[in-house]
Amino acid sequence: MCPGSDPGKPLQEEYNSGHDLASPSLHQDFGFKLQASRLCLQSTNSPRIHKAHNPQRQEKTVGRVIKAAASVWMDFIAGAIGGGLSTAVGYPLDTVKVRIQTERHYNGIWHCIQETYRTEKVWGFYKGMSASVLSVSVISSVSFGTYRNFLCTICKLRYGAADAKPSKLDISLAGGGAGAARVVLMAPSEVAKVRMQTQSNPHPSLPSPQPVPKPKYRGSLHCLKVIAKEEGLGGLYKGCSALLCRDCSSSAIYFLTYSALCDWLTPAGKNKPGFLVVLLSGGFAGVLAWGLATPMDVIKSRMQTEESEQHKYKGLVHCARESVRREGAKVLFKGLGLNCIRAFPVNMVVFVTYEAVLRFTEHYTTKK
Repeated sequence: MCPGSDPGKPLQEEYNSGHDLASPSLHQDFGFKLQASRLCLQSTNSPRIHKAHNPQRQEKTVGRVIKAAASVWMDFIAGAIGGGLSTAVGYPLDTVKVRIQTERHYNGIWHCIQETYRTEKVWGFYKGMSASVLSVSVISSVSFGTYRNFLCTICKLRYGAADAKPSKLDISLAGGGAGAARVVLMAPSEVAKVRMQTQSNPHPSLPSPQPVPKPKYRGSLHCLKVIAKEEGLGGLYKGCSALLCRDCSSSAIYFLTYSALCDWLTPAGKNKPGFLVVLLSGGFAGVLAWGLATPMDVIKSRMQTEESEQHKYKGLVHCARESVRREGAKVLFKGLGLNCIRAFPVNMVVFVTYEAVLRFTEHYTTKK
């Protein structure tokens, strides 16, 4: 054990009582023991020993851990909430868009809306929405969470700090990576959504001269089950190549436009954009991204509506070539106007919800 508060005194008495202190070797031995005794006492009184027992330090450490965990996961949570809410806002117009892109008997947006309501009532606009809300929440979570973590990783590698100001190239790369990451989860739900939206069956309340056949798909989950049974796992990933091209490019443009508009519209001296700036930036980012994504969106929808017995398209290039040959180049821009109209309110909701959740969490964790 280490000596008490006066390390020299017990040793001094010990040597005085039983040893000849005139001997040089004993002087050296005594000095060694005295030095060892003092070092042991200093280590005992060292503040580092008591750091773990400091409640304030423990509380600060726990706070830092919670804040670090929140910064990693809250982007995923905020993205999920924003994506789920935005689906309810834009789903009816999405149904109209898919029908215009895949079916030739509609003369335009208004004609498609009238025919859908006349034959299927309001329910016709919400076919397949239950699975879409869940899938879009997950996909939006992956998109925003992956984007933020990709961007932090890129900044850390290039500038040495995760919170460094990213360049436009950094934002584009992180956005493209986020678009690629979500395709794996998105493809099956997109196939089910498109099949449900293009399945036209009259509403039960409407009179029909002939017996109405039962719909092939009774719901989104049943649709996935039937596709997997009839077409195999590959059927769930039909149009994946077009989806990958669409989402990588549009996601890069999406996040880049939002970031650039927020920087441009935010007054000097403010760290964060106001909610009006977020609304406008998110809306315009969605419009631009969907405007550029529409050609690939048309090809994707056509490839996904094709069932196992049809075999119309051999791949992305063949689908694009055949569609243009039969209907002209304008076919690639079917639903462009509707995409842009739908994109503005949907992405306003996405970004304002995302920012609100992050700021609320940041305020709460900072306060704690």
